[in-house]
Amino acid sequence: MHSTRNRLGAALLVACAGVALMASAQGRAPSDLRVCADPYDMPFSNNQEEGFENKIAHVVARDLNATVINYWWPSRRGVLRNSILGGFCDVMIQAPVGFDPVATTKPYYRSTYYFVYRADRGLGLRSLDDTILKHLKIGVNMIGYDYTNTPPAHALGSRGIVGLVGFGNFLNPDPMADHPEDIVHAVARDSIAVAIVWGPLAGYWVKRESVPLTMVALPDTDAVSGMRFAFDMAMAVRHRDKALKATLDSVIDRRRPEITAILEQYSVPMIQMRP
Repeated sequence: MHSTRNRLGAALLVACAGVALMASAQGRAPSDLRVCADPYDMPFSNNQEEGFENKIAHVVARDLNATVINYWWPSRRGVLRNSILGGFCDVMIQAPVGFDPVATTKPYYRSTYYFVYRADRGLGLRSLDDTILKHLKIGVNMIGYDYTNTPPAHALGSRGIVGLVGFGNFLNPDPMADHPEDIVHAVARDSIAVAIVWGPLAGYWVKRESVPLTMVALPDTDAVSGMRFAFDMAMAVRHRDKALKATLDSVIDRRRPEITAILEQYSVPMIQMRP
């Protein structure tokens, strides 16, 4: 159970693609907040600091009277080893609550996966059990952080829905390689009928398409496969950095309205967090 949860949490970490933030508690001035972030993974982060993770990093830095120093590492296989667990940075600005390799703070938003389809197609999708799905070309992000299929791909497979169109999560600045918006572009171009996309990725790119697209939220969990679709998202630190975790918890409390405003600016679809 723990192994499955870790794999899904790691896959989600890449769909969201967000490793970021904070000063080391050991040997560096408290005014330096080294920020680890993916250099080309909008809407989460990029090397122009245009992503919502970049903006949230600066909110935290201002609260602590600190300066952000960026350290760039792409969200690929081995990202934890080459960032927070390797000591190159000290805080992840996004991780699903309970992600075992790290210690997570209190959550600051919750989202889920979404159907995305063209509004002019009149599909009216509301559930993974809609029989029309067996007759549609469906796009999913197939490969996660450690080569694990994302929760929607598992859930569709549990229903015998095969022949999915896979879109990679390993993002790349090469124009011929994978890009975060590809799966939403494919819906807009009508090369696939529907996509199932992690909420922050879907919300940002749907708003930027020239044709109207419909988004429909999947439930918190899937009864057929047992997969979780909705996740509380938090910041995270190494397990030993308890003081740093407490500091981040207090920053989240103080700056929650600012953080939420940033998420709204990036069209992140947020659902109610559970107590």
